[in-house]
Amino acid sequence: MAHIVVIGAGITGITTSYALLDHGHTVTVFERNRYAAMETSFANGGQLSVSNAEVWNHPFTLLKGLKWMFKSDAPLLLNLKPSWHKYSWLAEFVGQIPYYRNNTTATVRLALEARRLLFALAERERIDFNLEKRGILHIYRNRQGFQHASDVNVLLQEGGLERYAVTPAEIKAIEPTIHGDYYGGFFTPSDATGDIHKFTRGLAAACERRGARFIYDARVEGVTTTDAGVLLKWRIVDSGGTEAEETAADAVVICAGVASRRFAAMLGDRVNVYPVKGYSITVHLDDPASREAAPWTSLLDDETKIVSSRLGPDRFRVAGTAEINGFNRDIRNDRVQPLVDWTRRHFPGVSTARVVPWAGLRPMMPNMLPRVGPGRRSRVFYNTGHGHLGWTLSAATAPILADTVTTRLRPTTPVQDGIFAGKVASQFH
Repeated sequence: MAHIVVIGAGITGITTSYALLDHGHTVTVFERNRYAAMETSFANGGQLSVSNAEVWNHPFTLLKGLKWMFKSDAPLLLNLKPSWHKYSWLAEFVGQIPYYRNNTTATVRLALEARRLLFALAERERIDFNLEKRGILHIYRNRQGFQHASDVNVLLQEGGLERYAVTPAEIKAIEPTIHGDYYGGFFTPSDATGDIHKFTRGLAAACERRGARFIYDARVEGVTTTDAGVLLKWRIVDSGGTEAEETAADAVVICAGVASRRFAAMLGDRVNVYPVKGYSITVHLDDPASREAAPWTSLLDDETKIVSSRLGPDRFRVAGTAEINGFNRDIRNDRVQPLVDWTRRHFPGVSTARVVPWAGLRPMMPNMLPRVGPGRRSRVFYNTGHGHLGWTLSAATAPILADTVTTRLRPTTPVQDGIFAGKVASQFH
């Protein structure tokens, strides 16, 4: 049994902690907020979407980005203010275009495995997170968008996903509440939705019941490796002049989202995570008419890059946009308003009298694939950089990482029975 420190209590950090517990390790989690899942895992679009596994490294994406560059309400917004981090990341992003096909099919396979594991885990721990298994419907307004989706569908099917084209009439049959005219769509009946925040908090509670220790409000100021393991220097946020404390462990796993790059630099690694901001609104369905007019089928509007999910009877989540603007956490009205307008246009019977906006920073790698595995130094590991698919992928990357930790630290230690025990059947690398 080894003592493993996990930095970060978002969806990736919590699933990683749970997987490490399945392997028999002792786990301590450091989180800078007062509770788990208070940043990017707080209010995302809600989709567990294998059908959205296409990586963004494609000329089609670049053309759209150029078209949208000077529109403040565009789905993709790039702040042109120069920074080495931003432009080096963008250069690497473009350099990954030749690997678009392989990276997309690998992501599909990983996402399929993650979905299976997440459903099993939720059942095991009896976590209520407003899970809806009603599929995800992608909608397209013109032939060009639909044709690109048809090309992508070939890759998704290669990865093992069942997803099929639907006519405008079938769109209305699948989701009767939707308004508007469409060229066509694609429907993935096996996809699902749920509240990432409720799930992550529920799984964190399960980790605590199984013996994990959580240190909240903790600012980790330094991580170093030693001959015997790793040493963390940290202090409680707003502790004034209190001296920093130290915690020793056998290994550390970095699951710190957009902060992972900073921790990696401390440990001699380059993990080029960039913060790509996304927005959401939670529409509270306070009256019977709104509850009746809001959809239950999850949607992805390809033209606007907006997704929607029903989170129980009283909440409707609408999310989207990608803003490349550094570590800016501001919630901008000109980015939120398109989400409100989209809701009104497609579901006019839904009242938007009570709407709660949110923004979070997605930790994205240039190749759109998470960094999962060991660092240069022994006893250092990473499970980070999941981008817009953290909710979709984390249940699979966690056991991959836990297997790696166990093999490297205690090659002869038997793995305990559990959801995350053993190897994940995936071609992800």
